[in-house]
Amino acid sequence: MSEAAPRRRVLSRGLGLALVVSAFLLVRCAWTQAGAAAPQSVGLTPPASPVAQAVAPASAASVALPASANTALQLPAFDVVSIKPYGPSDLRIGIHTKPDGVAISGGIPMHMILREAFGVTNDRLLGEPAWVTTSRYDVDAKVAPEDAPKFRQLTLEQQWAMLLPVLQERCALKFHHETRELTVYTLVIAKGGLKMQLSSSAGNATGPAVDRKPASAGMSVGDSGLTMTGHGVSLASIAHMVAMQLGSTVVDKTGLSESYDYTLSFVPDDSMKAGIMLPGSSGGGTPPPEPEGPPIFTALQEQLGLRLVARKEPVDVIVIDHMDQPTAN
Repeated sequence: MSEAAPRRRVLSRGLGLALVVSAFLLVRCAWTQAGAAAPQSVGLTPPASPVAQAVAPASAASVALPASANTALQLPAFDVVSIKPYGPSDLRIGIHTKPDGVAISGGIPMHMILREAFGVTNDRLLGEPAWVTTSRYDVDAKVAPEDAPKFRQLTLEQQWAMLLPVLQERCALKFHHETRELTVYTLVIAKGGLKMQLSSSAGNATGPAVDRKPASAGMSVGDSGLTMTGHGVSLASIAHMVAMQLGSTVVDKTGLSESYDYTLSFVPDDSMKAGIMLPGSSGGGTPPPEPEGPPIFTALQEQLGLRLVARKEPVDVIVIDHMDQPTAN
């Protein structure tokens, strides 16, 4: 991961497209934790979305989506939106916010735009047409000048939610809600206790303020699999990070409110429904050797002292009734 310019991170070929966007969301969440209403670019999204929320263990279904997210939340609307098909096969994506809008370059699958606009995990988005997973787009969306100050105060989740009315208009998007029984994971402390260290970040009250560093997170990929690191992140953010990898809802039930530092190394396996690919898995030539390491379930227990408990729950899901490819600009 390299920073090409302020407010922008570009991840290069070889990571795999799903991993690129997962890395973007991971870093984005940590920046959000550090507190930023200022222009943002990459980080662990908080568990709650302005459009839809993760199901709580005691509830039968999650919060329903409004017919128009912008109207319900009184968000500004994008004034000018460019959606262009992306043709090259390279995996070089940049996602960043500007003072008056958001830009995605290098081609992102429409599925991921749709998922982030709804604010749900993969398992809660059903009925998409086949083209949304293969067709990639560059997006440049701007608000009117008078709405720019309000836009700058929005969270990244609210900025993503602003794309939902755009998809309704440009793609004739239609959807409805259903309740389905899905696997929901609870994140709890494993037998033997927590293995993470309390952080010296601003998220904890201990230590002189001058010594507290802002929250941060990152992801790297190599022959041994994936390594995720975090400094000053909450358990709720770690739960969301795991949810993004599994493509399923994960609820933090550790009861811990402090911020922690961690390093988590694992190898994606068949349970990683988010579709992460390791270097060389999407291209030609001689494939790299299979990475060696634990799956994420084992890694969480051995490295962080956390455990995932699966159960079936009735969950509110989004079912796509109709969606065309976007109309021309």
